[in-house]
Amino acid sequence: MAAGSQSPGDGGAEDKTPSRRQGEANRRLKYISLAVLVIQNASLILSIRYVRTLPGDRFFTTSAVVMAEILKVFTCLIILLVQRRGNIRDFVALLYDSIVVQYWDTLKLAVPSLIYTLQNNLQYVAISNLPAATFQVTYQLKILTTALFSVLMLRKSLSRVQWLSLLLLFIGVAIVQVEQDSSKQKEAGVSPAAQSYVKGLVAVVVSCLSSGFAGVYFEKILKGSSASVWLRNVQLGIFGTLLGLLGMWWSDGAAVAEKGFLFGYTSMVWGVIFNQAFGGLLVAVVVKYADNILKGFATSFSIIVSTVTSVYLFGFHVDLLFTVGAGLVIAAVYMYSLPKAVAPPPSAGSASPASHGDSGMDTFLPKAPGKEKGS
Repeated sequence: MAAGSQSPGDGGAEDKTPSRRQGEANRRLKYISLAVLVIQNASLILSIRYVRTLPGDRFFTTSAVVMAEILKVFTCLIILLVQRRGNIRDFVALLYDSIVVQYWDTLKLAVPSLIYTLQNNLQYVAISNLPAATFQVTYQLKILTTALFSVLMLRKSLSRVQWLSLLLLFIGVAIVQVEQDSSKQKEAGVSPAAQSYVKGLVAVVVSCLSSGFAGVYFEKILKGSSASVWLRNVQLGIFGTLLGLLGMWWSDGAAVAEKGFLFGYTSMVWGVIFNQAFGGLLVAVVVKYADNILKGFATSFSIIVSTVTSVYLFGFHVDLLFTVGAGLVIAAVYMYSLPKAVAPPPSAGSASPASHGDSGMDTFLPKAPGKEKGS
């Protein structure tokens, strides 16, 4: 009897070890996710700025957008084939059923794909004309546009802290723009004639608007969808490639026909394209291990990394106004990612108002398809 009475205690002690190990593993995955998010956010912007300010022949940004889409589609197709354990018949049947048979479901993705293609091209225009740190700060306006579109299109509610953070975000970005306009500061080694601040600012604002609308629209059409993220990326990539080719023909058709699709491609340019193609997919994988606060912290930290790196890499000058503006943006991003206050439990016989909204923490990134209301 004594031995039997000790067995539950022994089992409990044994159960604690796997639980502790699981907790440590999850903690390590969170830190890895943080590092991946920071590196991807900062490195893409810095690398694009670097290759667009180098002397010599410039590659066609429209061709880079198309190449990134092709690589993304190819990678997702490989992942889908691996998930089918190399069974070609099942793989082809899946693609045929998801893309051709359910053609209306596929056509729904034409709109966000068009907007994402426009956004990718505008990012090149913006980063080619703005200092990397200025672009990184200004591009956080996508949080504001995404929040507004979420309220208008998805009827989401924002907490008072989130509304305050959006106001601070707008003020911070405005301070940075006023500082840039008044000081006319330029990065060392970049010819003023080679860039237009107004052109870059317009491009980043339109990019933020398109990013906010596309993200919310994509979330809306994914409600109730059972398709995997890899299949959705294939569908998006097909439209993205076709629309990108159309944009390339419209913008650089004659020059591409004369000089070639890969004109100006160097190892650094290929690095940018691979970062753009695989970075987004990699982030899509790791964000499930990162909570909302961690994602907000990663975005804030990437602003600091971009600014510090720009000082050493491009000779970017940081003064008091830029520091204040960027500080407000960093604080706003972190505040927006904080969880909402938990509502008091409903009284008996009454339904909780919170049950009709999002029960989890809001995020400026699109939700996974499975995260539904009431789930």
